[in-house]
Amino acid sequence: MSMSPKQKVYQAVLNEIRRYINENNLKPGDKLPSERDLAENLQAGRSSIREALRAMELLGLIETRSGQGTFLSIYKPYQTVELLASFILQGSKTKQDLTVAKIIIEKEIAKLAFHQLDNEDIHVLKTIAKENKTKKHSEFFRFLFKKTDNHLLTKIWDLMEDFSQTINERNYDKMFYEDLIAVYQKQKYDAIEGLFEDV
Repeated sequence: MSMSPKQKVYQAVLNEIRRYINENNLKPGDKLPSERDLAENLQAGRSSIREALRAMELLGLIETRSGQGTFLSIYKPYQTVELLASFILQGSKTKQDLTVAKIIIEKEIAKLAFHQLDNEDIHVLKTIAKENKTKKHSEFFRFLFKKTDNHLLTKIWDLMEDFSQTINERNYDKMFYEDLIAVYQKQKYDAIEGLFEDV
């Protein structure tokens, strides 16, 4: 499906705003230029600028403060995911695909973390595994993601994890976490693959 001229302008404005934010190294809390200034800087109509800013505000990327202007906000993905999930995650096949894709990423991150963990890290994982918390799964894998220092995979997984929680909070079997820790301790890299075959 091809985009209409209006959609193309709107998409171009969003891309230009993103480029402007990157080039000026703007951070959460920093103020964006006014609609008029953005229109002049980006060579776009004010209506297109307004639409793009509204979309960014809906997604939680910016916030408008009365009498002060528009500011970059700290992105809170769960709010956005909750909204999008009600439209995207309708079919059981889609939900199943999400679960499978998430398991694949978690398996690969478990492998990537293998050579990054020291004894102190193993202790942290054991502490998380022993806790009887609803967020145990998230905490356990978030720690592994942090050790790999792969920001792109982390962002993808965070989004998928948030989507998963709109369906239901899903943990692996209790023994899975302990078994994975044992694999790390015994330095048996090849055993990681088998652990994920039964989840």
